[in-house]
This record gives sequence, C-alpha cells and structure tokens, in this order.
Amino acid sequence: MAPLSLFSLFPCFFLLLSPAISTNSEGNALHALRRRLSDPTNVLQSWDPTLVNPCTWFHVTCDSNNHVIRLDLGNSNMSGTLGPELSQLQHLQYLELYKNDIRGKIPKELGNLKDLVSLDMYGNRFEGEIPKSFAKLKSLRFLRLNNNKLTGSIPRELTTLSNLKIFDVSNNDLCGTIPVDGPFAMFSIQSFENNKRLNGPELKGLVPYDFGC
Repeated sequence: MAPLSLFSLFPCFFLLLSPAISTNSEGNALHALRRRLSDPTNVLQSWDPTLVNPCTWFHVTCDSNNHVIRLDLGNSNMSGTLGPELSQLQHLQYLELYKNDIRGKIPKELGNLKDLVSLDMYGNRFEGEIPKSFAKLKSLRFLRLNNNKLTGSIPRELTTLSNLKIFDVSNNDLCGTIPVDGPFAMFSIQSFENNKRLNGPELKGLVPYDFGC
C-alpha cells in the first residue's frame, strides 16, 4: 500500500483546527446580530458560534425545546444596527433592546415574529418609519418605541392589534394624526407626547394645528 502523502493529510488537519459553526438557525441569527453590534463591555462574550444552540449564552432564554424565546440586551451600552436575521428567531416572545445606542431603520422583517409579546426598543437612535409589518404581530401586548428618532405617521394597520395594552412612541419626530380605533382608544396622551408634528383628537387643545407629514 502506498504511503499517505503529507498533502493528503492537510484537509483532515484543517478540519480539526477550524471550529464548526453552528448549523442552528437561531444561533446563526444571534451571531449575525453580534457582528452588527459594538459591544465595548463584552456583554456578548459568551455568544460562542461553535455551540450546537445558543441556549447557554448569557442574556438568551430558551424554552424546553431549545427555542430562543427571550433576548435581554437592554441597557447594555451597545451601538450598531439591526438586520433582517432576527426574523429567524421564530419562537421569540420578548425582544428587549432598550437604552442602547442602536441606530438605523427598524427591520420590517421583525413583523414575522408571530409569537412576539413584548418589543422594547426605546431609548436608542432608530430612525425612519414604524414598520407596517408590525400589524402581523397579533400576540403583541407591549410596544415601546419612545425616545428615538422615528419619522412618518403611525401606521393605521396597528389598530388591528387587539392584544396591544401598552404603546409608547413619545419623544420622536412622528407626524400626521393619531389613530383612535382598536386599542388606540385607551392609550393616554403621554404615549404620543413630544412629537411636534403629530396631531389627533387626543391632543386637541395642545397642538392647535395638524402639520401633516
């Protein structure tokens, strides 16, 4: 039998050295998020892409089937942007990203997270419009987008979110009028304040003119 050449052993050698990236789609999605974020205090240091799934990572909570159901990254001193990869967390119920320095547009793909109950993105630098795709989040109860740089109008499609209990878009740059149908009938003035171009029945007497969009 002919002896194995040194070169024929190289592929096996490199396979042993190179880490196997997780084939778990949720782990891949979270690792993609990590690449988009600047993490000066190493909050995400436990996010090891070589693991089979991300359930052992800090700030990640899974259910009994090893599906990611909660992501807690609020007040973590992070900056950067979000991408469409987060839509791969199909079982996610709580997305907590509040009080960071995350900028850019809110990905419309977040509207595909059908199990989402709470979406807290307040206290960042998100810009652009509130995605109309959020109307697909039929389980959503808490939506806090206050203290950002959001523009455009409040999507009328959100009036179909019958489970929505808390809605806060204060301290942005929204315009147009405030919806009054569906759950919007019970939201307080404080949910909409400090949007200089926003008008509506709830704000009559406080904002005398409808500046439009």
